[in-house]
Amino acid sequence: MAQQSALEYLSHGQTPFFRLPWVPMARPLPSGTRAVLLGVPFDGGTTYQPGARLAPYHVRRVSALVQGWHPVHRIPVFERAPAVDGGNVVFPPFHPERMRERLEAEVAAVAAAGAAPFVVGGDHSVALPCLRALARAHGPLAVVHVDAHLDTSGPEAWGEPFHHGTPLRHALEEGLVAPGQLHQVGLRGPWGGPGDGDPGAVHGARLHPADELQARGAAAVAREVREAAGDRPVYLTFDVDAVDPAFAPGTGTPVPGGLTSAEALRLVRGLAGVRLVGMDLVEVCPALDHADITSHLAAHLLFEGLALVALRGGGLSARCYSS
Repeated sequence: MAQQSALEYLSHGQTPFFRLPWVPMARPLPSGTRAVLLGVPFDGGTTYQPGARLAPYHVRRVSALVQGWHPVHRIPVFERAPAVDGGNVVFPPFHPERMRERLEAEVAAVAAAGAAPFVVGGDHSVALPCLRALARAHGPLAVVHVDAHLDTSGPEAWGEPFHHGTPLRHALEEGLVAPGQLHQVGLRGPWGGPGDGDPGAVHGARLHPADELQARGAAAVAREVREAAGDRPVYLTFDVDAVDPAFAPGTGTPVPGGLTSAEALRLVRGLAGVRLVGMDLVEVCPALDHADITSHLAAHLLFEGLALVALRGGGLSARCYSS
């Protein structure tokens, strides 16, 4: 679906992602739809500073500035990968279990309609229901996890098994990730103990710390990940705290020494050719942002992800997506 013109967008005063058509749940997707953007206004899994529940609104707002032609890949992204804004997933904001149920159902419905879900959190606990739904649809996934943190914690620290530091642990234990296909990029900072990396190591996770990316270059790391994933279904989960707080201050768990915004964009762009079946972009906290720079980066990272779908080609017939 084409982007609305600037004048059309201004005339109705609404703020869909990237000036795309809004198609709420249970309505037929327009013919050829290949991606559905969903907001998840939830931050009940945060362990430091909350506020990520407000990100879908702010990322929608700034994404209006993103135009559809990709100057590096040289493709019209929204023509090659028609997309719609599916609205926000609806659930009680204080009920994490209900959030997981509703989000898993909606992601499953998008996948069943033949489209790729692009989920805008919210905190990183939203990744688990997405992974559950997509692994059920596509089989075990290659997961590209861009983050300052391992996110393989258990309940021992906070007494809660489903906070934003746990989604990858559950995904590994539930068999949602193909063996050896967890690619963790951007890791840095101290661990709680020497065993923090063990849950991933047992499953053959491949670690690409921030220092490695900065030394080798984002393109080289992306190429290695792309070659390792092969033609497996790929899920990209991008925590904006992977980016250095100098470039992305609007996040609840900042860690110095991260990726630059240019490296982050180059990393996603370098995955060109993977079979991307879904993506999330999480942990944007607008209240901590400055001049919307984190929200702008989030919008452009989503655009790079949509370009990956566009590059694979293909098409769909119109189907109804309903949870």
